[in-house]
Amino acid sequence: MRAVRFHAKGDVRVDQIDEPICGEDQVKIRPAFVGICGSDLHEYLAGPIVIPTKPHALTGGQLPVTLGHEFSGTIEEVGQGVTGLKVGDRVAIRPNLSDGNCSSCLFGRPNCCRNLGFIGFSSNAGGLSDHVAVPAKHAIPLPENFPLDLGAVVEPLTVAWHAVDRSPVSTAKTAIVVGGGPIGLAVVQVLKARDVQNVVVAEVSDQRREYAVTLGATHVFNPLTDDVVAKVRELTDDAGADISFECSGVQAGFDTAMKSIRVRGTTVIVSLWEKKPVIDAFDVVSYEKHVIGAAICEDGDFEAVIEAIASGKINPRPMITSKIRMEDVEEKGFKALVNERDKHVKILIDIAA
Repeated sequence: MRAVRFHAKGDVRVDQIDEPICGEDQVKIRPAFVGICGSDLHEYLAGPIVIPTKPHALTGGQLPVTLGHEFSGTIEEVGQGVTGLKVGDRVAIRPNLSDGNCSSCLFGRPNCCRNLGFIGFSSNAGGLSDHVAVPAKHAIPLPENFPLDLGAVVEPLTVAWHAVDRSPVSTAKTAIVVGGGPIGLAVVQVLKARDVQNVVVAEVSDQRREYAVTLGATHVFNPLTDDVVAKVRELTDDAGADISFECSGVQAGFDTAMKSIRVRGTTVIVSLWEKKPVIDAFDVVSYEKHVIGAAICEDGDFEAVIEAIASGKINPRPMITSKIRMEDVEEKGFKALVNERDKHVKILIDIAA
């Protein structure tokens, strides 16, 4: 069968590999749509960081690995011991894997597992293939008539859902999202679904500011030309936002997220950093600010996002900016995200095309 595999920095290939066997407590899936994530792109540009170069502690997988951790599909085989799922069910895949035994898992936080792995990063089980076998508990059912292309964007929306859950969103009237990439735009949608009155986005790209408005932002500012902190204060009677979400991964963005919040406000760091940021501890102490992190998602987040999409509270369709064939994954996928970054939010690979 076909599989898109990561071999090395800048080296992604459509290989022929053996079709997987559906094991005990697994389901075999025919993937439908698969999204290219920013983390996929980072590995492609910088070389393996998350992708294991030696056998992974959970899967034993190592280079080359099959990509694809944002995907939907249809169950085509059910392994021994599996209940509640059947052939023909349409599902979205929760990709994060945990060992269940480390201190984080025993504390009830498997999303922070010390041996964290991913379907689509840690082995030859990845959505960018004609068939994939995954643990049945990672196949989250989709309602009847739920579009499979929207099923592929459930995963990034769960990251945003969890990040918003980590904040005091229930009492927030104003939130600022710093960085209008795919995750930042996902956060915007979740904030609107959670009835936050003012959703501000700070983003340098004209196109992505337009996407932010389409997806629910009430105010958008360009940090290159606007004093974002001053603008936020104007909106909040000089108090500052209740919560901010750092989705840019750069120092200037982090500074904006921190300076934009009110006394005892909360900044949630969602982005992954290549360099350690500097934090103004005096500002944190003086105004009793909170700084927290948000990692991946938790149990129940997939179901919550699926319900929000099905009910119309979230409409992520504008996030899908292109659909391509598997054979075009490098030229029209990875390279398009590099060379036409502002044009795209989420590129989906249509496995059947």
